[in-house]
Amino acid sequence: MIQKTHRIYVAGHNGMVGSALVRRLKERGAKQLILRTHKELDLCDQRAVRDLFNKEKPEVVIVAAARVGGIKANMEHQAEFIRENLTIQTNVIHEAYLNGVERLCFLGSSCIYPRECPQPIKEEYLLTGPLEPTNEGYAIAKIAGMKMVDFYRRQYGLDWISVMPCNLYGTNDSFDLNTSHVISALVKKFVDAAYSHKDHVEVWGTGSARREFLHVDDAADGILFAMEHYHQDGHINLGSGRDVTIRELVEIVHEESGFAGKVVWDTSKPDGMPRKCMDISRIRELGWSPKIPLRDGVKKTVQEYRQLKNS
Repeated sequence: MIQKTHRIYVAGHNGMVGSALVRRLKERGAKQLILRTHKELDLCDQRAVRDLFNKEKPEVVIVAAARVGGIKANMEHQAEFIRENLTIQTNVIHEAYLNGVERLCFLGSSCIYPRECPQPIKEEYLLTGPLEPTNEGYAIAKIAGMKMVDFYRRQYGLDWISVMPCNLYGTNDSFDLNTSHVISALVKKFVDAAYSHKDHVEVWGTGSARREFLHVDDAADGILFAMEHYHQDGHINLGSGRDVTIRELVEIVHEESGFAGKVVWDTSKPDGMPRKCMDISRIRELGWSPKIPLRDGVKKTVQEYRQLKNS
């Protein structure tokens, strides 16, 4: 169990997932959170990461720091995605080992499963086929991080795990269209269009691709649950266990945003992986399940973006 007195380092605490984890940990009474902004600590700087671990001596580490982005960012910056993610996770994982960290959780992403993966996606399907080309740099880096955790666990007898979340969205997500995830990007597009009284919103692809979404507050609960109840080799999936088409998602955002115009689909743009829905039976059997329905989560995200826009 994660104790209130544990020294807990959340790498990437200002990001969407990291900030949700910090909120949950504080609600649970965590007394010794170790937090550093990117300005205070560049995780690509091996010496700086080593200094942090030597000084703070964390007992629990959650690796939520990563270079992330949507399909456009992944397509245009493959080199940065593989280089920065490999460097960040290697620095943090190895220093955690050198400093005797008791419990570590590394976060993967469902987009690193093979492009043509059988559905729903089971944990054992990792590395059974070619990756989605549009995010291959990110995927290879994340796979390397998960394997690094596996190898350190086996070789050094560590109680470390990796958790594989599905597409996440919600509080503190980026609304920058160059780096944002699909729900936040859609929310921004539709809310902005409603404010400016546009007659249409353009959306990439055909809308036929299917995706699974999990609100980041549910994800934080699931990650902490896995850290307290999952002690096996290999990663564990974390998701809602349900998927929708992008077209269905767009309809929900369209309705919740109050936008009165029409949707125009740019079918010259890629859809990405045809379908991505995970089998979450392993974590369900341990006793966890999500609580926030997709429409409720989208409604909350729309409200949060409106507040941000009006601030």
